[in-house]
Amino acid sequence: MGEAFGLHSFGNDETLMSVIDVANVACGFHSGDPGTMDETVRLAKENGVKVGAHPGLPDLVGFGRREMKLTPEEVESIIRYQVGALSGFLTKYDLPLHHIKPHGSLYGMLARDEELMLGAVRVARDYGVPVFGIAGSAHQRVAEREGVEFIGELYVDLDYNSDGGLIILRQPHKTDVDAAAERARRALASGTILSVDGTELPIEFGSICVHSDTPNAVDVAQAVRAVLSS
Repeated sequence: MGEAFGLHSFGNDETLMSVIDVANVACGFHSGDPGTMDETVRLAKENGVKVGAHPGLPDLVGFGRREMKLTPEEVESIIRYQVGALSGFLTKYDLPLHHIKPHGSLYGMLARDEELMLGAVRVARDYGVPVFGIAGSAHQRVAEREGVEFIGELYVDLDYNSDGGLIILRQPHKTDVDAAAERARRALASGTILSVDGTELPIEFGSICVHSDTPNAVDVAQAVRAVLSS
């Protein structure tokens, strides 16, 4: 298929692993620990799922969804540290690193700030992997300027504002399964999505993302898989 179907993964849900193509694995700063990372990578190996690093801000209490003031050098260091941790488990299970995708508030900060994004891109370039992010944002501009492959994402369980930015909530919430499936269907058919105020937005993507901490994540993932398979 043309689109990868990915999951923000920091758990060991075997059902989800049987549905997705790509897992974004938390590396310990906003969520995850050595045991969880080991188990998640093992499940990915068993299910033929590609694994990307999902580095976040050092904020376990806030789940990486509270912004911090960082320099580009600090961004590079915290991402490099987390990717290195995941790489140890990938080596154990003989899997390559597939991509890097920042998490939560770090993701939003890098989408707005090209200098900060450069820190993330340097790590991706060293590992020779793509960056996942928001098309048209600093994610894409900096990656492409620095010769790093960029893969745009579509979110089906988060809302978009009229400017095309994501509306990220501090707490996970149940997702309307039919609405998630319809967003995927619309984006695939027309290359557009609707914002919360009804604005039609163009969307470029090569990956569709579902968050594994959504209470009904399995239902959402299966509905999106059905759209991709139809």
